[in-house]
Amino acid sequence: MRDNGSKRNVALIIETSSAYGRNLLSGIVKYMRMREHWSVFLEQRDVWGKPPSWLSSWTGDGIISRATTPQLLQAVSKTGVPLVEVTDRKNAPHSPQIRSNDEVIGRMGAEHLVERGFEHFAFCGFDDEMWSERRADGFAKAIQDLTGSQCFRYSSSWKIPTSRTWDQEKQRLANWITSLPKPIGIMACNDERGLQLLDLCAQLDVAVPESAAVLGVDNDELLCRFSSPPMSSVIPNASLVGYRAAERLDQIMNGSLDGPSLETIEPVGIADRLSTDIVAVDDPHVASSLRYIRENACKGISVDDVVKNNPLSRSTLERQIRKYLGRTPQEEIRNVQIKKARELLLTTDLPIEQIAHLCGFEQPEYMYVVFKRTTGETPGEFRRRSHH
Repeated sequence: MRDNGSKRNVALIIETSSAYGRNLLSGIVKYMRMREHWSVFLEQRDVWGKPPSWLSSWTGDGIISRATTPQLLQAVSKTGVPLVEVTDRKNAPHSPQIRSNDEVIGRMGAEHLVERGFEHFAFCGFDDEMWSERRADGFAKAIQDLTGSQCFRYSSSWKIPTSRTWDQEKQRLANWITSLPKPIGIMACNDERGLQLLDLCAQLDVAVPESAAVLGVDNDELLCRFSSPPMSSVIPNASLVGYRAAERLDQIMNGSLDGPSLETIEPVGIADRLSTDIVAVDDPHVASSLRYIRENACKGISVDDVVKNNPLSRSTLERQIRKYLGRTPQEEIRNVQIKKARELLLTTDLPIEQIAHLCGFEQPEYMYVVFKRTTGETPGEFRRRSHH
């Protein structure tokens, strides 16, 4: 072990070309800023990049790697340098691995689409990608648990070798979309896949979200807002994955080998955009009430406001919303508020009192009570756990 005065040389072999990779790096930077005893080398990379030529002769103190190819996983393992893996494409049997909890990502996507009242569900993934398969399995199991239904599944290779085969693949994917019963809620394994689905839906004249709601994963702002309509997306906590990886590597470099071989980090929530902005219920009054709640819950509305904006009686509205969602209108208002609070706690540094105000709670204390009752922890505990 070296004295505390000298810095440790750490290499980050993480692709900078994806939103997920950049968020991993932001979590690592957050850890470094709190410690300031690392000297870091980062090479600009893409997902398919070859192992860097300098790696075989590198003699630093530690590596955090996102081995996106088997060759990179092998090359990184051969260095003998303390290593923490943040890959989700392969299992890393000989080093600690920290990744997003893909099964929970799949479940969260299923819950989001079930909440919108769909009766048909599908998952669109990539072949031979462990993260995609785990998300698909989590999604399918949740759909089965929540609705008793089976979900339709489609997958093909992520890396298409030539433009000609992409045309063939596009035709296969288009045929699959056409064959699905409508309306349907579709979860894509990531935003890139989601964008492909939205492009094809536009070409096939399949209305989104009325006939097909499309949900991505990664919340890549550029892809999600570039798509038409803008795409809803599950938000993994990649920053926390990066932070925990840096923390774990520091422990290993300091001689502590204790700790789990695999640690998974739960997603933050869902960024709601127009591609899933629908409630697929066959009663238009109930659908409009649920949309009203979704759009206005954080403005401090009450159930009376929902009733005023709807021709149904209060008792009918209560009964119908409970039938579709398993919740009362009041519980659904709280549900929307707490989802927004979770997202703001994780994605901003705003004070909790201001978040309470933005989520429609007149008194911050009341948000504390509702948040604790809903999630089992206070807003402050949730924020601390999610950032460290």
